[in-house]
Amino acid sequence: MSLADFETLADANNPTLKLANALVRRSQEQARQAGLYSNPSVGYQGEEIRGGAYGGGEHGGFVQQTIVLGGKLGLRRNIYEQQKRSDEIGVHEQTHRIHGDVQQAFYDALTAQATVQLRERLLGVALDAVETVHQLANVGQADAPDILQTEVESEQAKVDYVTAQRQYLQAFRTLAALTGKSDLAVSPLQGELENTPDLNAEQMVDSVVANSPTVKRAQQEAAVAQARLKDAKRESVPDLQLRAGEQYNAEQVSQNPVRPVGAESFASATINIPLWNRNQGNVGAAKAEIERAQQDLTREQLSLRRQAAPLAQSYETAKFEAERYKTQLIPRSARAYDLYLKKYQNMAQAYPQVLVSQRTLFQLQIGYLMALHDVWRSAIALQNYTLTGGLDAPMSSGSSTTTINLPNTGGAQE
Repeated sequence: MSLADFETLADANNPTLKLANALVRRSQEQARQAGLYSNPSVGYQGEEIRGGAYGGGEHGGFVQQTIVLGGKLGLRRNIYEQQKRSDEIGVHEQTHRIHGDVQQAFYDALTAQATVQLRERLLGVALDAVETVHQLANVGQADAPDILQTEVESEQAKVDYVTAQRQYLQAFRTLAALTGKSDLAVSPLQGELENTPDLNAEQMVDSVVANSPTVKRAQQEAAVAQARLKDAKRESVPDLQLRAGEQYNAEQVSQNPVRPVGAESFASATINIPLWNRNQGNVGAAKAEIERAQQDLTREQLSLRRQAAPLAQSYETAKFEAERYKTQLIPRSARAYDLYLKKYQNMAQAYPQVLVSQRTLFQLQIGYLMALHDVWRSAIALQNYTLTGGLDAPMSSGSSTTTINLPNTGGAQE
């Protein structure tokens, strides 16, 4: 399986991505609810029901409607539309978190797989050495210490090989869990560990600070705060209450013949006077929220630079280290091992020196794998804006309330 296979699985099965998309839909529905017009009211009205001495009474019905003025419904809806944009950025952010973790886990597992293969070769060499030293002992060219030392090296190689296999299984299980398919069968990985990314690390730091979804989300939170301020300033505009109806007045206006008043109409219009409560406290709180959002944006940018700068240096260091391993250390160590082995075969060198040279060569090869692993880890972190937490719940821009603009609140806010 390749990295693309695991990313495809993660996009389809990782629950946090579905959570992030659910937050977008929630904000979308909250925006729809916030912009709904208030329901009309209908009712019965009766006065002088018993009629008194005139034997009359007034009975009728009315319709009442609240007219929301000042464009407040649009401003309320805009708050949640801005929250929706923030949650959409959150989907992009969560995608980078998931992909970053999957990529890190993939190259952890790929490094572990390469280590297994290296340990397997070392074990084969160690087993061959045991057979060789026993043959040499039969002809008097090796003594008991040589045999014991070779057998010790062979047993250590077996331990290291089994340990490497277990580490690969552990890395694969971690990778599978991040894709949302924890029951995925263990299989070989397809990837080029040595084909490391070629990045301009310093430019990547600037890109992280400028383009990170975390920064864009913080910028959008400032837009949400601005929308709340606009709404808070407009909420002091009063709503208009209209009421109209028709009733029958049974009061008698003549005795001969008997004739009642009959049908009557009535209407009223009511508006609040914003005298003491002009929403000044909420306006002040909204202004403070804007300041908080702006400072949080600055904080996020500084925090990202603090995280990305060491990663850039780690990338450069690991890149240099891997290059020196590949071009200088390993070729020279391999040559030294071949020379020591030939000298031993010609009885011009003690066998312990051959073992020391062999151990050095394989340690350098393990070091090369670890350096490549470090290059990938730093590069992946920079390419994904230092975002991690592929199984952490995504952040929500708004609240989970389901009491926005309820049907029986006359168009009022939450």
